[in-house]
Amino acid sequence: MAVPALSAAGSIAGAATGTGATLAKNFETFLGLLTTQLKNQSPLDPLNTNEFTQQLVQFASVEQQLKSNETLTALLTASRASTATSALGFVGTTVTADGRTTRLAEGKANWRLDVPRAVSGAVVTVTDASGAVVATETRSFAAGPQSYQWTGRTSTGTLAPDGDYTITLAARDASGQTVAIRSEIEGIVDSVDVTGSEPLLSIGGTQFPLSKVKTIRRAP
Repeated sequence: MAVPALSAAGSIAGAATGTGATLAKNFETFLGLLTTQLKNQSPLDPLNTNEFTQQLVQFASVEQQLKSNETLTALLTASRASTATSALGFVGTTVTADGRTTRLAEGKANWRLDVPRAVSGAVVTVTDASGAVVATETRSFAAGPQSYQWTGRTSTGTLAPDGDYTITLAARDASGQTVAIRSEIEGIVDSVDVTGSEPLLSIGGTQFPLSKVKTIRRAP
């Protein structure tokens, strides 16, 4: 009578990953199950040698997988710690990053624009955190990198409160072809959030992922 020792041993091995049980304890449990299997086998139908060997090989494979999982977990933990430490080095530096949302503070909200070719009649739209349009203007841009500053003045003439605002640009060149203007945000990093899968840098309360950073400058 063959007892499914490998299934039981595999279940115990799987549970060990979650409970932190040692591999040595799992192996002892497996040996106990195997001994019970041998004791209860029928003399007329003894355990097949090949089946016995397969069980040992399969358990060894499970044991190896558990060890690999432990090693992988340790590597991931070390990698996250290293990334967090590196991200903290951004605090106090001036960075530019891909993005359309920046913070209005003390009557200033700044974006860096990369205009591939000169445009006239470009429509600039500024929206608040809820997506409502607060300001629009039509103006021309020369080709090349440049800055764009919004003073917080809304379309109705009032001053918008401090907070996060998003810029959208719709532009065409002299021939009527659409021109894609890329926007970037720039500022001094004041904090870093390392609780997620990727560090988030903060400029005046506006957060963006580390992968969006394009340039880094440290004040002399």
